[in-house]
Amino acid sequence: MLFDKSASTQKACALIAAAGAKGADIAAFGESWLPGYPFWVDGPVIDLTWEASAVYLENAIEIPGPETQALCKAAQAASVDVVIGVAEKDPFTEGTAYCTALTIGREGEILNRHRKLKPTHGERIIWGDGDAAGLTTCARDYGRISALNCWEHQMMLPSYALAAQGTQIHAALWPGWEKTPRAGEYCWARQHLLSRAFASQAGAYVICAAGLRLEKDIPERWRPLGVWEHTGQSAIIDPRGEIIAVAESEEEILIAEGSLDIVRAAKAACDIAGHYSRPDIFDLTIDASPAPPRIHLTSDIDDLDDDAEDDANIED
Repeated sequence: MLFDKSASTQKACALIAAAGAKGADIAAFGESWLPGYPFWVDGPVIDLTWEASAVYLENAIEIPGPETQALCKAAQAASVDVVIGVAEKDPFTEGTAYCTALTIGREGEILNRHRKLKPTHGERIIWGDGDAAGLTTCARDYGRISALNCWEHQMMLPSYALAAQGTQIHAALWPGWEKTPRAGEYCWARQHLLSRAFASQAGAYVICAAGLRLEKDIPERWRPLGVWEHTGQSAIIDPRGEIIAVAESEEEILIAEGSLDIVRAAKAACDIAGHYSRPDIFDLTIDASPAPPRIHLTSDIDDLDDDAEDDANIED
């Protein structure tokens, strides 16, 4: 639920249970699903923009925290792996949020946390730059899984990094908007296009998990900030890059079956980080260390106080 981390968490837990009841191995939610995408960043900057941003920060979550604890319990109860987009609060400043893809195992434990490397355009009003500490895959009994946020799929190198780690099922998290191109109009990259490209290049299934935010879903106070709607249109894509299931512009649980035989066939044809690579002429280096805190507190302050006392004694 927009601007409500408690209600968003409860709804996510209910959907996780429903996905488990349908026999899902993995359930994916859209970008910043909890507590919702900061849609106002695409509109004009007015006083209400900053008021909305303040409320958004209030509803961002810390990892770990009570919300992640509830999600972990839900994943364990449903026996489902979960990838969910969350707004993660910086625990040091509490004034910055990160667009984070959170991966939770069916055992009820956090498996991975990946912060969006570079927020897109107006998103930089509210989200900070992430790091590559979570740019990794997670091995599960049914396959190796990974996740990226939205236009990270446009960056190309993060996708290659995950392909090099053998991803087989990938969660592509989007706010939810599949624009239909029109002749003579500039058209930005679309969620289905980039998700299908990832599937084909990595030889992996892709869950294109897209959020759904219609005008009626926006609390009345914040409706003046809306520019367009997020219409969902989630999809599941096979390792050939073909869409095998797609949702309409309504809330639903999308289910599809996959086969590792199809994944292996796709990788056998073109393994971009294996036999279809040229490591002799190309090299990708990743700094996977977590971003350090913005400030370091040390005991030097005490040392300065001691020095000041020494100076005072000398002057005496």
